[in-house]
Order: sequence, then C-alpha cells, then structure tokens
Amino acid sequence: MQPELCIRLSPELVSATAIRRIILCQSKRANVGHIGSCLSVVEILCALYSGVMRISSPDDPDRDRFILSKGHAALALYAVLAKKGWIPEQVLDTFCGGDSHFGVHPESIVPGIDFSSGSLGHGMCMAVGAALAARLQGSSRRAYCLISDAECNEGSIWEAAMFAAHHQLSNLTVIVDLNGQQAMGKTADVLCSSNLADRWEAFGWHASHADGHSVDELMNVMLAPYELRSQPHIVLAHTTFGKGVSYMEKGIPLTQAHLPVAPINWHYLPMSDVEFGIAMAELEQSV
Repeated sequence: MQPELCIRLSPELVSATAIRRIILCQSKRANVGHIGSCLSVVEILCALYSGVMRISSPDDPDRDRFILSKGHAALALYAVLAKKGWIPEQVLDTFCGGDSHFGVHPESIVPGIDFSSGSLGHGMCMAVGAALAARLQGSSRRAYCLISDAECNEGSIWEAAMFAAHHQLSNLTVIVDLNGQQAMGKTADVLCSSNLADRWEAFGWHASHADGHSVDELMNVMLAPYELRSQPHIVLAHTTFGKGVSYMEKGIPLTQAHLPVAPINWHYLPMSDVEFGIAMAELEQSV
C-alpha cells in the first residue's frame, strides 16, 4: 500500500486551460484530428512539467527524460513546451505544415522532445533504455513515459515491463492515460484492459491510481519518495477522452449527421466551424 504523502507542491506553472485553448485553436487551424486524445492528457503533462520532472533547460545533460509514447497527442506536448518558453508559441502556427518540424507525432529535432515517437508500444521501450542508461552512468536523472491504455495491447509493452522490473528500475515512471478509448472503439470492447493494476503488479511494478485531471493528485502520486521502493512505478491516470468539450466526451459529431455516435469520432475528426465555436465557448465557461 502506498504511504500517505504530505508533499508541498510548487505552484502550477502550466495552465490546463491555456493548453486546451492551444489544442483547439491549432487543431482547427490545421484541420486535423486526434483532438480527443490531446485533451485527455493535458493535466498529466501539466503535472509533469509543473514540478515533477527536474529539467532546468531542455539541453541539460542531466535532465529527467520524457517520452510521449502515444505520439498522436503531440499537440498537447507542443503547447506545454511553448508555455514553458522552450519553443516560441508562434511556431505552433506551422503545426502540420509542409515544411514544419511540428507534425502530428513529435520529432526529436524540436527542443524539449527527447525521443521521436508515435509507433505505439515503442516509446516505453525507449524509456526503459533511458532509465537503465542513467543508472549505468551514475546519474540521478529519471525517465517518465506516457502511454495509452490501448497501448497495453502491445506485446512490446510487456516485454519492456519485464525488463524494467528485472533490473529494478525505480527511476522509471510510466503513466497510463486510462481514457477507455482507442482508434477502433472502446478499449474494453477491442481487448479488455480491466484490472491493469493487478497485471502490472504481477509483472513486478509498483502500481498507483490517480485522477488524471487533478494536477495536485498526479503530482502527489508521482513525487512519492523513491527510497520507499525498488520497483518501477506505473501510474494509472483515470481520464476522460475529449475532456472539456462535452460533445467530444460523448463521441457526438455535431455537424456530420451521417456519422454514428461513437467514441472513435474524435480520435480522427477535425472540427467544423460550428463545433469549434461550441468547444471554445465551453472552455471559456469552464474558466
């Protein structure tokens, strides 16, 4: 059982509302999808970059490493990097442009992106390598990796999980964006992922649960004292797909009546003008 923590949290440096505003505006400008996936991970990224990870600058050789294994949520990460001041916010206006470094999936040429990613199941393998490299180099840096619940369908995830537990990589934390949705439907319908905590613990990991939309709770869980365990840490972050936009949370395409109500709609669909206006209005009302 995880001990009760009393951690003094630093002020939140990255605003979830500001990140969602960028996601909606840039998705609409570029007319691309993957919006719901970006919206579900906002607070997770805010927690990581607001005090969990130790990164004085993106080129510090002893910085903590982060891998966005679910690379299709890259726009959310770009927004965080811009709000941190590591990339100019105006370059996001090139998102998905022909000559842009800012594509749907992140590339390591971008400051603050440690690893190119997007091929699902591979990012966690890189995170395991980063954690092991830190140990071999005698560095105190840590590795963090954000995966999706659907990624837990990949065999490479479990191979990496066994390797990390065998080597007792306690400097590795993996966060699962547990939003219950994947490209072809609800995760539970495609390949059941219930009892994930039991599964990860059976593979030798320390498992925690957290409200994936509470920055404070996420920070408390991820900042648990490392000396209390010798295992890698899996954080099951319970999130809502399309968080903050009611029709995305429900899978409803408002202006495309021929499409059914389905969770996959906002995995792929871009927004119409009407849908964008409603999304922005709901975001501002939530503030």
